[in-house]
Amino acid sequence: MRQFEKRFDDDGNPYLATSLSGYLLTRLPLLNKSTAFSREERRELGLEGLVPPHRSSIEEQVERTFANYSRFSSALDKHIYLRVLQDRNEVLFYALLEAHLEEMLPIIYTPTVAEAVQKFSLIYRFPRGLVISTDNIDVVDRVLADAPVPDVRLVVATDSEGILGIGDQGFGGMAICIGKLSIYTAAAGIDPATTLPIELDVGTNRADLLDDPLYLGVRHERLTGSAYEEFIERFVTAFKGRFPNALLQWEDFSKQKAVDVMNRYRDVLPSFNDDIQGTGAVVLAGLLAAARKTHRPMTDEIFVVHGAGAGGIGVGRQILVGLQRQGMSRADALARVLMVDSKGLILSDRSGLEPYKLELAQDPSRVAGWQFAGSVPTLLETAVNAKATGLIGLSGQAGAFDQAVVGAVMANSPTPIVFPLSNPTVNGEAVPEDLYAWSGGRAIVATGSPFPNVEHGGHSYAVGQGNNAFIFPGLGLGTLVAGASKVTDNMLTAAAEALSEYTDPARLLEGAVYPRISKLGRASKQVAAAVVKQALEDGVARNEPDDPVEAVDEAMWQPRYLPIRKA
Repeated sequence: MRQFEKRFDDDGNPYLATSLSGYLLTRLPLLNKSTAFSREERRELGLEGLVPPHRSSIEEQVERTFANYSRFSSALDKHIYLRVLQDRNEVLFYALLEAHLEEMLPIIYTPTVAEAVQKFSLIYRFPRGLVISTDNIDVVDRVLADAPVPDVRLVVATDSEGILGIGDQGFGGMAICIGKLSIYTAAAGIDPATTLPIELDVGTNRADLLDDPLYLGVRHERLTGSAYEEFIERFVTAFKGRFPNALLQWEDFSKQKAVDVMNRYRDVLPSFNDDIQGTGAVVLAGLLAAARKTHRPMTDEIFVVHGAGAGGIGVGRQILVGLQRQGMSRADALARVLMVDSKGLILSDRSGLEPYKLELAQDPSRVAGWQFAGSVPTLLETAVNAKATGLIGLSGQAGAFDQAVVGAVMANSPTPIVFPLSNPTVNGEAVPEDLYAWSGGRAIVATGSPFPNVEHGGHSYAVGQGNNAFIFPGLGLGTLVAGASKVTDNMLTAAAEALSEYTDPARLLEGAVYPRISKLGRASKQVAAAVVKQALEDGVARNEPDDPVEAVDEAMWQPRYLPIRKA
């Protein structure tokens, strides 16, 4: 047998069976209970004398670990502490997250994970997940066969070229995969014994990493062209053969590669790209919630999306889907979604236009009669001439939504929508305090990173966080519960609609269009149930639960210790 497996006794109660004992048992984070092993387990499993005499409850352990966590002052030190805890005792790690999720989510993921990615080789402690690299792609089948978890159902894989707003990070992207899977478990109850982070190390173009003697990745420039495509194809073929029913999330690929890989494999195996599809869904959810607040339909808005990377394109695509679901033709919907990149408004006749941007490009006739100084309209000129009512930022350009740009949308709407969503925090297009000041408290604001409430004009405004964590955990759980053979566009839209409906009226009155992070688990349940229902309607579900809500609830893992027995 593997190191352990989940079994059930004659009464249907779950327990873990393992062939390990003694010191080796305490080294496996999915089995280690530290001071919480029962007397019977200590005797049967050879643990007498290896752990302190007092048997702690998990509540006592959570209290102790939180006290130690609180001793650290820097966010990175807290991140390292939590990662080491996860590598020592997985159940305790998630019990601690469950108790302090709102405080710790920014520590295990954005914005702190950006620094952890950049310093990953320096802060590396224990192996977690798999690295498929140019050194071992020839034996990828064997690498996957040696996966450290017994039943792989969910994988997050990255090639680390488009990490957050910080770009190519080589081997450091593994931290992103680990963080995303931690959120899957904390938010949606995906059993950590079924999850696997995978780094696809195809090299890096960062000279500082290649020259760093402490860098842990392969030391050559990135594969490109047919060599890169062959690498990904070999990985996918081996992955599908080894884990045919597993869900694969593509993470932080760069621009054209992100779109190409997603499109090439979305019908080959259950998979999706969170940067494109997850970001699009979470933004659509925020816009639907904003419509509830303004009592103005989305079809009345005109959106300028600043940033045309993977996230920006995903947002543009999903807004189009949302507008069409509300009765608009594609042509009319496209006229209300204007994409702006570093060169200005994206027009279809642009020389050298990247293929992935073409579907969202405006016809040159769109700008006939516009007033602009250069060859194409800038962000400000687009907002003015298009009479934009909403700004959505995924550019990574700090301060891009300045007072002039915000003033342009204020001129067209009594309640302008302004979502500066770029991560990490320093890359945000604006800060909420300025947005409320410039708009006199009229703007509907959501950010990518967490911000405290803003006090303005005698009012306190809650800032909703447009975090993909509100979408991908529930999407993943729903896909697994349904046994979906693919992730459809309708499943993503259903996830967005379910999230928008979860944001309650009281939260909207506070100013926020997303729930509190503390409600992440409940929101994920609602999203997952909606995804199951949609998978059934789309005919891609291999499982057919009678009650999707009940099936989702039953599938959710809880951070509680199970009895351990000698196999």
